[in-house]
Amino acid sequence: MPFNPLFLYGGVGLGKTHLMHAIAWHLRQTRPDRRVIYLSAEKFMYHFIRAVRYKDTMAFKEQFRTVDVLMIDDVQFIAGKENTQDEFFHTFNALVDQNHQVIISADKSPNDLEGMEERMKSRLGWGLVADIHPTTYELRLGILEAKAEQLEVPIPQKVLEFLAHKITSNVRELEGALNRIGAYAKLVGRQVTLENTQDVLHDILRANDRRVTIEEIQKRVAEHYNIRLSEMYSARRARAVARPRPAGRPTSCAAGR
Repeated sequence: MPFNPLFLYGGVGLGKTHLMHAIAWHLRQTRPDRRVIYLSAEKFMYHFIRAVRYKDTMAFKEQFRTVDVLMIDDVQFIAGKENTQDEFFHTFNALVDQNHQVIISADKSPNDLEGMEERMKSRLGWGLVADIHPTTYELRLGILEAKAEQLEVPIPQKVLEFLAHKITSNVRELEGALNRIGAYAKLVGRQVTLENTQDVLHDILRANDRRVTIEEIQKRVAEHYNIRLSEMYSARRARAVARPRPAGRPTSCAAGR
């Protein structure tokens, strides 16, 4: 890859983990000689803690600093964990210095990762930072059509279109809704209709109708004023930054999150 590190970020259920699995699978198929490690940041921490506990840190360093590709999922998990961050920092530097690839995912951009050391944020933003956006209606419908073909129950097109329009939060919830109506049809022995779909999924549909998250509001405000999310939480008092903040709380947004 021409970019090192590759940093993927986005909200829950937008496909970051699936994308990382796809990259790992592609590498296995095209470059079977390359050593690839994929694991969550949580498991990286547990491996590190175990190495320290059993005084086996040299083996830990050998394992993680000699791979060709290191893939760490949900790196925000190590925010605030100083020792793990320090070890990850040195592992990251060792791999990049050897021109070995690092691929990372998180729920926020490097600059917006609270509890992450500044030096680590700087390293994470070195390469390509890619924002994984929510799916479009056309993509959601395409995913549903592909998944519906795998079910043993026929799903009417108008039901798929209804789900693609109504469930916009994330792909994981979308697939779960489809599996739910498929299971209902099998258990009850009835054909899937728009009416019974609405009955079976009433809780999911109601939640999606009223769902407006704090993160979404903050993101839209930042986009409107053309500033970064991290600037909204900073102590800066410049008018361009202070104006988008909640009235009466110019520098305390982060504390209330």
